[in-house]
Amino acid sequence: MATTRTAAAHWEGSLMEGSGQVTLQSSGIGTYPVTWASRAQDPEGRTSPEELIAAAHSTCFSMALSNGLAKAGTPPTTIDTTADVTFQPGEGITGIVLRVVGAVPGLTAEQFEAAAQDAKENCPVSQALKAVPISLEASFSE
Repeated sequence: MATTRTAAAHWEGSLMEGSGQVTLQSSGIGTYPVTWASRAQDPEGRTSPEELIAAAHSTCFSMALSNGLAKAGTPPTTIDTTADVTFQPGEGITGIVLRVVGAVPGLTAEQFEAAAQDAKENCPVSQALKAVPISLEASFSE
Protein backbone atom coordinates (compact mmCIF):
# COMPACT_ATOMS: atom_id res chain seq x y z
CA MET A 1 0.00 0.00 0.00
CA ALA A 2 1.38 3.39 -0.98
CA THR A 3 1.70 6.16 1.57
CA THR A 4 1.91 9.90 1.05
CA ARG A 5 3.62 12.29 3.43
CA THR A 6 3.07 16.04 3.26
CA ALA A 7 5.07 19.11 4.14
CA ALA A 8 4.04 22.64 3.27
CA ALA A 9 6.04 25.82 2.84
CA HIS A 10 4.89 29.42 3.21
CA TRP A 11 7.11 32.24 1.91
CA GLU A 12 6.77 36.01 2.15
CA GLY A 13 8.80 38.59 0.26
CA SER A 14 11.68 38.36 -2.17
CA LEU A 15 14.27 35.60 -2.14
CA MET A 16 17.03 37.60 -0.49
CA GLU A 17 15.00 39.64 1.99
CA GLY A 18 12.04 37.34 2.51
CA SER A 19 11.46 34.50 4.89
CA GLY A 20 9.25 31.52 5.29
CA GLN A 21 8.49 28.42 7.19
CA VAL A 22 8.09 24.76 6.44
CA THR A 23 5.58 22.64 8.31
CA LEU A 24 5.84 18.87 8.58
CA GLN A 25 2.14 18.29 8.18
CA SER A 26 1.87 14.51 8.13
CA SER A 27 3.62 14.02 11.45
CA GLY A 28 2.58 17.33 12.95
CA ILE A 29 5.94 17.50 14.73
CA GLY A 30 6.76 21.05 13.87
CA THR A 31 7.04 24.21 11.85
CA TYR A 32 10.52 25.48 11.09
CA PRO A 33 11.71 28.89 9.87
CA VAL A 34 13.70 29.17 6.64
CA THR A 35 15.42 32.06 4.85
CA TRP A 36 17.82 32.44 1.94
CA ALA A 37 20.58 33.21 4.45
CA SER A 38 19.89 29.94 6.29
CA ARG A 39 20.29 28.15 2.97
CA ALA A 40 23.30 29.94 1.53
CA GLN A 41 25.12 31.11 4.67
CA ASP A 42 24.77 30.24 8.37
CA PRO A 43 21.61 28.49 9.63
CA GLU A 44 21.27 30.64 12.77
CA GLY A 45 18.47 28.47 14.13
CA ARG A 46 16.65 28.05 10.81
CA THR A 47 16.51 25.12 8.41
CA SER A 48 16.92 24.75 4.65
CA PRO A 49 15.74 22.42 1.91
CA GLU A 50 19.19 20.81 1.98
CA GLU A 51 18.99 20.06 5.69
CA LEU A 52 15.59 18.47 5.17
CA ILE A 53 17.00 16.38 2.31
CA ALA A 54 19.91 15.35 4.55
CA ALA A 55 17.46 14.25 7.24
CA ALA A 56 15.45 12.22 4.75
CA HIS A 57 18.51 10.67 3.12
CA SER A 58 20.30 9.68 6.34
CA THR A 59 17.13 8.09 7.68
CA CYS A 60 16.22 6.27 4.47
CA PHE A 61 19.78 4.96 4.03
CA SER A 62 19.90 3.71 7.65
CA MET A 63 16.59 1.90 7.22
CA ALA A 64 17.67 0.32 3.91
CA LEU A 65 21.01 -0.81 5.34
CA SER A 66 19.38 -2.23 8.46
CA ASN A 67 16.87 -4.12 6.32
CA GLY A 68 19.50 -5.50 3.96
CA LEU A 69 21.68 -6.69 6.83
CA ALA A 70 18.74 -8.33 8.62
CA LYS A 71 17.63 -10.09 5.42
CA ALA A 72 21.19 -11.44 5.06
CA GLY A 73 20.94 -12.91 8.57
CA THR A 74 23.17 -10.34 10.26
CA PRO A 75 20.93 -7.70 11.84
CA PRO A 76 22.82 -4.65 13.05
CA THR A 77 23.19 -3.64 16.66
CA THR A 78 23.45 0.01 15.63
CA ILE A 79 23.62 2.10 12.45
CA ASP A 80 24.55 5.79 12.73
CA THR A 81 24.38 7.81 9.52
CA THR A 82 25.15 11.43 8.75
CA ALA A 83 24.28 13.00 5.40
CA ASP A 84 26.06 16.15 4.25
CA VAL A 85 24.17 17.88 1.42
CA THR A 86 26.19 20.61 -0.28
CA PHE A 87 24.39 23.58 -1.84
CA GLN A 88 26.21 26.02 -4.10
CA PRO A 89 24.26 29.23 -4.86
CA GLY A 90 23.85 29.56 -8.61
CA GLU A 91 24.45 25.83 -9.17
CA GLY A 92 22.16 24.00 -6.77
CA ILE A 93 22.85 20.81 -4.86
CA THR A 94 26.31 19.68 -5.91
CA GLY A 95 26.82 16.56 -3.83
CA ILE A 96 25.84 14.37 -0.94
CA VAL A 97 28.18 12.49 1.38
CA LEU A 98 26.75 9.69 3.49
CA ARG A 99 28.87 8.70 6.50
CA VAL A 100 27.84 5.54 8.29
CA VAL A 101 29.17 3.72 11.32
CA GLY A 102 27.69 0.31 11.99
CA ALA A 103 27.99 -2.34 14.63
CA VAL A 104 27.04 -5.70 13.13
CA PRO A 105 28.07 -8.87 14.96
CA GLY A 106 29.27 -11.67 12.69
CA LEU A 107 30.12 -9.43 9.74
CA THR A 108 33.46 -8.39 8.28
CA ALA A 109 34.31 -4.81 7.40
CA GLU A 110 34.24 -5.77 3.71
CA GLN A 111 30.77 -7.29 4.02
CA PHE A 112 29.56 -4.18 5.82
CA GLU A 113 31.00 -1.95 3.08
CA ALA A 114 29.22 -4.03 0.40
CA ALA A 115 25.91 -3.84 2.27
CA ALA A 116 26.33 -0.08 2.76
CA GLN A 117 27.08 0.43 -0.95
CA ASP A 118 23.94 -1.54 -1.84
CA ALA A 119 21.85 0.60 0.52
CA LYS A 120 23.36 3.77 -0.95
CA GLU A 121 22.41 2.71 -4.46
CA ASN A 122 18.97 1.37 -3.66
CA CYS A 123 17.34 3.30 -0.83
CA PRO A 124 14.34 5.22 -2.20
CA VAL A 125 15.82 8.64 -1.39
CA SER A 126 19.07 7.77 -3.20
CA GLN A 127 16.97 6.66 -6.14
CA ALA A 128 15.09 9.97 -6.13
CA LEU A 129 18.36 11.93 -5.97
CA LYS A 130 20.22 10.17 -8.79
CA ALA A 131 20.97 13.50 -10.52
CA VAL A 132 23.33 14.37 -7.63
CA PRO A 133 26.70 12.70 -6.97
CA ILE A 134 26.39 10.60 -3.80
CA SER A 135 29.47 9.26 -2.04
CA LEU A 136 29.74 6.93 0.93
CA GLU A 137 32.18 6.63 3.83
CA ALA A 138 31.55 3.46 5.85
CA SER A 139 33.11 2.60 9.22
CA PHE A 140 32.60 -0.72 10.91
CA SER A 141 32.76 -1.99 14.46
CA GLU A 142 31.70 -5.44 15.62
